[in-house]
Amino acid sequence: MSEPASISSGIAERYATAIFEIATESKSLAKLESNIADLSAALDESSELREVIASPVLSRADQGKVMEALAAKMGLEPAMSNGLAVMASKRRLFVLPQLLKQLRAMIADHKGEVTADVTSAKALTKAQSDKLAKTLKARVGKTVKINATVDESLIGGLVVKVGSKMIDTSIRSRLDSLQNAMKEVG
Repeated sequence: MSEPASISSGIAERYATAIFEIATESKSLAKLESNIADLSAALDESSELREVIASPVLSRADQGKVMEALAAKMGLEPAMSNGLAVMASKRRLFVLPQLLKQLRAMIADHKGEVTADVTSAKALTKAQSDKLAKTLKARVGKTVKINATVDESLIGGLVVKVGSKMIDTSIRSRLDSLQNAMKEVG
């Protein structure tokens, strides 16, 4: 991991821990979880918001005003809105994406859940997703939340990542293995 990336993740982890603990004490984790989803969606949809959090030109006060207005409009949990205000005053808003990721992981761990990133050639049906979650739950021993994406270049099969483990049953992977074997023989 590069040094700037590890610094960013360290900053994000400290803020996430503080926000998580405050939300836990005030028994508002469910609301915080919905705030995280809303903020993630806002970051994905708004290039202006991404510019605000990354801009070295905007003053701390201006960033704080933007975050205050955003928190009011989105009805953010006090722990989250106060955390964003402190981050703006310390010029730490650039770690917001990592903060949201850290918070998501902390909440999932608190609930005894684990997230599985699943990539498939076609969108999974509800039945397929449920069956996969049930199978993974039996294997990892925790409730599994499926984060599904589609990559048509896989041709068929799945790529499943749970924590540091990856299971690649895609046809593309098998074809690549076969191609490598053919090169070694030839």
